[in-house]
Amino acid sequence: MIALKIYVSGIVQGVGYRAFTKRIAQSYGLTGWVKNLPDGRVEVFVQGDKEVVWEFLKQLWEGPPAGRVDRMEILKEVPSHEERDFTIRY
Repeated sequence: MIALKIYVSGIVQGVGYRAFTKRIAQSYGLTGWVKNLPDGRVEVFVQGDKEVVWEFLKQLWEGPPAGRVDRMEILKEVPSHEERDFTIRY
């Protein structure tokens, strides 16, 4: 299992990016969360099988049709046993 925190920059707020991220994560069976940050970025915490998480990252880079990802900062994290699903945080 791998856990990552991802900071996504670009046109990622107000375009359905969080809902897109949740839908993709759930389709892959991943756990974690996604939330908007005050500076316009989106923060994602995701955990799961390494190969599946890397496929998820490719989808995050694509984003929803109305959005545009300019940059993704990816940090390794310690897996959390608290996460049982993938949620949107507010």
